[in-house]
Amino acid sequence: MVFFIVGFMGAGKSSVGRKVARRAGMRFVDIDAQVEQMHGASVAEIFAREGEATFRKSERAALEQLAESDENIVVSCGGGTPCSGNNMALMNAVGKTIYLKLSPRRLAARLRPGQTKRPILRGLDAEQTLALIMRILPEREPFYDQASMVVDCDTLGDDSICACIAEYIRHHSGSAESR
Repeated sequence: MVFFIVGFMGAGKSSVGRKVARRAGMRFVDIDAQVEQMHGASVAEIFAREGEATFRKSERAALEQLAESDENIVVSCGGGTPCSGNNMALMNAVGKTIYLKLSPRRLAARLRPGQTKRPILRGLDAEQTLALIMRILPEREPFYDQASMVVDCDTLGDDSICACIAEYIRHHSGSAESR
């Protein structure tokens, strides 16, 4: 079974996904890394050179490839992955989706340290970052809220989040063992 971790940028999808996959003895895949490998360029470079439509098409191709897998996999999706086309419907049809839900303020606090890595946040101060999140998150939440499991991460530490998701995976995969 494929377990897709979704949520806004900075929610911890990749870091939590890696830990959960390790704990469950499963392979971990980062969709953004898959697309970067396909293009031989970073996500930012793909957006700049080829545009969002090309990125989303490649992202969909990566999802479709993972959807055909027979192995148990934990997949970290980009923040916009569930919102494009019918990606959320595809992910829910072939596997389980897990939404890492955080408040706009928590997301802004988590994004501040690595802000220069994300082109959309470059040059923004804390107030502008929060305003951007508060503008984009309501557009994306209807997609995120379609997840099989929603984890309210505002009050949980990474260990608790990972334990919760690992238990969910163990319950739904049938063969993944916790380590």
